[in-house]
Amino acid sequence: MSIGEKDKKYVWHPFTQMKTASDALPIVKGEGTLLYDDKGQTYIDAIASWWVNLHGHSHPHITAKVLDQMKSLEHIPFAGFTHKPAVELCEKLSAHLPANQQKFFFSGDGSSAVEIALKMSIQYWRNKGEKRGRILALDGGYHGETFGAMSAGGRSVFSAHFNDYLFQVSHLPFPSGEESVEALKSELAKGDVAAFIFEPLVQGAGGMRMYSPEILDQLIQLCKQDGVLCIADEVMTGFGRTGTYFACIQLKQQPDFMCLSKGLSGGVLPLSLTTCTNEIYDAFLGDDITTAFLHGHSFTGNPVGCASAIASLELLEKDECWESIERIHGRHLGFAKEIEGHKLVEGVRVKGTILAFDIKVDSTGYTSGIKDVLYNHFIRQGVLLRPLGNVIYVLPPYCITDGELDKVYKTIISGLEKIAI
Repeated sequence: MSIGEKDKKYVWHPFTQMKTASDALPIVKGEGTLLYDDKGQTYIDAIASWWVNLHGHSHPHITAKVLDQMKSLEHIPFAGFTHKPAVELCEKLSAHLPANQQKFFFSGDGSSAVEIALKMSIQYWRNKGEKRGRILALDGGYHGETFGAMSAGGRSVFSAHFNDYLFQVSHLPFPSGEESVEALKSELAKGDVAAFIFEPLVQGAGGMRMYSPEILDQLIQLCKQDGVLCIADEVMTGFGRTGTYFACIQLKQQPDFMCLSKGLSGGVLPLSLTTCTNEIYDAFLGDDITTAFLHGHSFTGNPVGCASAIASLELLEKDECWESIERIHGRHLGFAKEIEGHKLVEGVRVKGTILAFDIKVDSTGYTSGIKDVLYNHFIRQGVLLRPLGNVIYVLPPYCITDGELDKVYKTIISGLEKIAI
């Protein structure tokens, strides 16, 4: 039985219609930006495998660090124990995070990092004896697929079957003008707000929607004036994606929590962190166990995952990595100018290594049928791009070459020509 046949028999693929799940492409190797299928065909990974891969597949530096760690310690319960990789990772991250982020809570994926921040926010106020329980978020946001994360996200096809089970969250208008500022003032005036959660500067799965640091600073400042805790979901935007180590570095106002995952391990192993201030940490200290934050996962703080993250950060800290980030940003800006006048293109936008634009079609949003037409075309051309409905975006590993970018851009143009016919 071949890989493809086994896949059809056993595997349930996410974000794939069940009637087409059997068409999954068997991948047997990854090297740099390239993925190889079982017939030797290559595909440029222009979306960094759902935004996780920073430095390319099977990077020798990360592979060596992971192998070394496997030889000494693969896992222990992160309760009453600690280990060097976890401590070293937190120390390295501290050099790049906003200065107020002093404490680190490990988990395994972005949704869990968000759940933890939401739970901590609610319990923080209970520990302090204040009745604050409401959560504010931005319309169109996406924070994951567990129930708390879905509650914080905008209502969409991802949450439609579960809306009756989600807790109430007040969603502010997307921050494109004063409307969101006024809506926040109105919500704060009602009282009892515990936290405000947002994806800083770029909403990822919501369509790579971008907004300014200035308006986000306004929103955070208003929250801080009212004592509301601010949660920055940097699961996608972290580790250089927006042109700085973290999107929040571009802000004057800093959040109380940050949620990190995806690129944290360089895209190699599941790992996430929820970071917070000392003030929040102190609210959970005490002799009564009910004051503690009683949350944990079996693989919390996994040493091998931490080793992978340390290795990825070591690569990210190199000058040549930031030179590549700048190069990709410049290439995106050039391509953005090239396609701005295309009759099917609108809303061209670039932030760091992220390029995105909307296709002018009658059916918009994630369920737009145009995404399947374009995805299949891109794959046939040897490029992995997964449109978000009618939104095409490019978000590559930092090692992508100019020649590979040229092929990605040309493939996008040919896709536009295909649907223009």
